[in-house]
Amino acid sequence: MGTTVMPTAMRTITITRMGIDPQLAMMWLASPALPVGGFSYSEGLEAAVDAGLIADEAQAMAWLRGQLQLTLARSELPAACAAHAAWDGADFDRLQTIQTWVLATRETAELRLQTEQMGRSMLQWLRALQPAHPLLPLAARLQPAPAWPLAFALGGHALGLNAEQTAQALAFSWLENQVQAAMRVVPLGQSAGQRMLAALLPELPDLVQQARKLQDRMDDWQSFSPLLAILSSRHETQYSRLFRS
Repeated sequence: MGTTVMPTAMRTITITRMGIDPQLAMMWLASPALPVGGFSYSEGLEAAVDAGLIADEAQAMAWLRGQLQLTLARSELPAACAAHAAWDGADFDRLQTIQTWVLATRETAELRLQTEQMGRSMLQWLRALQPAHPLLPLAARLQPAPAWPLAFALGGHALGLNAEQTAQALAFSWLENQVQAAMRVVPLGQSAGQRMLAALLPELPDLVQQARKLQDRMDDWQSFSPLLAILSSRHETQYSRLFRS
């Protein structure tokens, strides 16, 4: 394990990181086996299928690429990178600012519930993993629960990952969950899912670099995606559905 002593305005926090190989830690954090419930959310994809916007592999790929470029790279990933730096400095004011922004940009009830539920579950996992971790009391002050990008950033920080590695794990986790959702609701076969991953994975490093450049420029973050908001609103009352968003 590695240890960092971090002074704050009120006290000194000693942060101990688990001594796990970074590649293994990234795989662990991005694993679908992580008990945070990501598999139960399609983030508008199911509603897009129901509306007839996605009916085949090509349309599913275009949808995922658009979400990666227009929302994930400009909101979730910069927020996670900024939160990682804030956790590193035990800067609650900065964390609260990021938390407020993330919650304010969840445009429907189901999207807000998703970020809160997944963040809460990540915090529970971290408590079970490192019950004495000194940043957990700070995380508990973020109400009603740390939003997902902040909680994921804390997970990466606790496992000894830097901000870029954490963002890469978050991007991969999002993409894999979305591909799995597309396979279930379009529906698509496993080979189609693997083709989509093969096409989109090479784009993730550049998107992470874009996010890193934005992490300290909150005024440039954006989650403007009106179609996603409309579809999510419709999904809340959709007659038949597999996913919670």
